[in-house]
Amino acid sequence: MKRFLIIAAMTITCAANALAQTQPVYETVSVTGNGRSTVKPDRVTFNAGVQTVAPTVEEAVNQNNARVAAVIAALKKNGATDADIRTSNFAIWPQQDYSQGKLPRILGYQVSNNVTVTRKEVSDAGKLLQVAVSAGVNQASGLQFEVSDPAKGRDEGLRAAFADARAKASLLAQAAGRSLGRAISISDSTQRNPPPQPMAMMRSAEMSAQVSDVPIESGSQENMYVVSAVFELR
Repeated sequence: MKRFLIIAAMTITCAANALAQTQPVYETVSVTGNGRSTVKPDRVTFNAGVQTVAPTVEEAVNQNNARVAAVIAALKKNGATDADIRTSNFAIWPQQDYSQGKLPRILGYQVSNNVTVTRKEVSDAGKLLQVAVSAGVNQASGLQFEVSDPAKGRDEGLRAAFADARAKASLLAQAAGRSLGRAISISDSTQRNPPPQPMAMMRSAEMSAQVSDVPIESGSQENMYVVSAVFELR
């Protein structure tokens, strides 16, 4: 039995040594590459709101309801659909007087109702903002141009990032008097872009009831990609 165990142990050791000898030992170079792709936004989103103030809650709510209904009707008349318009906030606050040495006294109530408008027709953004303001909106914010498909431009960007990584590795190999071999490992090290900063806009009481289309330019969105790679040196 002991002889069998000794033979088995020797067999395992020899097998391990043989496996270790057959495993290739690489000298490598590790690099990161950067690539980019430019895509055109195909969706626009903005928030449009109405604030009203009145002595009583009922008056403030009724005034707000009428103005928000007019805003929604105007948006739909100019191309927005039910699916494009979503109520995103409704709030009521008391307006209070905090005179020194006295208990707070309610002077009236402020009501705020906001809708979020999302359109695939990016070119409609300026017109719809103008329509909303003309219909009674006195708060607007969160204007964003977005790319609906997060994978759009990804293939182009990753290929460019890998090509950049390979070019760097080739340069380093040549500088060391070596030649570049195959890629041993590749990983996507891209960090997603932060969301665009919203644009805020307020309508003052002095603004005309009719304004021209808000000048809006969607531009393009540039996405950055990072690839980490390890190449064999020969």
